Amino acid sequence: MQRLLPVVFTLLALQGFLEAQVPQPFPRPPAQGRPAPAAPPPATTPAPVPPPSAAAQPAPPTDAEPTEASLGFTLYPNSQFITSYDAGHGQRYYLFGSTASFPELVKYYQAMLKTKGTLVFETPATHTFEIGKFDEKTMAFPAGVTIKDYTWGGTGGFLNPKRDAKPERFPSIIQIVPAPAGAPR
Repeated sequence: MQRLLPVVFTLLALQGFLEAQVPQPFPRPPAQGRPAPAAPPPATTPAPVPPPSAAAQPAPPTDAEPTEASLGFTLYPNSQFITSYDAGHGQRYYLFGSTASFPELVKYYQAMLKTKGTLVFETPATHTFEIGKFDEKTMAFPAGVTIKDYTWGGTGGFLNPKRDAKPERFPSIIQIVPAPAGAPR
């Protein structure tokens, strides 16, 4: 017991020392020779900040199903709207799932858009149709249609994000980027 008492007293003294330590802000000003800080200036009412212009505000997120008229592009028959994303510069891109095969979709859009488009990747097969002129100052993406094959390499397709929806997977995805308002097409 007599051997244990010095250890207990040391621990109690250490605990008291640690509790007495008060955190100080960093960096710590010198304690002496420093004048007290001046009182802050009287509070004034800040000038109202004008709201940003409508053109500077990003488009609000929306998952309302777009129409051919709102997109400016023909939709493949029976394609299903999945979602849309803000692309920046006031543009959105829209994803549609299709049960049609990649070659079927490419032929359809070649006929509808009257252009052969560009096969940008062979694996996974990705074909783009860029329509109109791209202006990097006002656009995030060129307006157009991109088709991607999701069955390459034996995969089952793009999983339908809507619960219990049919089909369960889409072999192909269609991405449509409309031209921003006022852009030439």
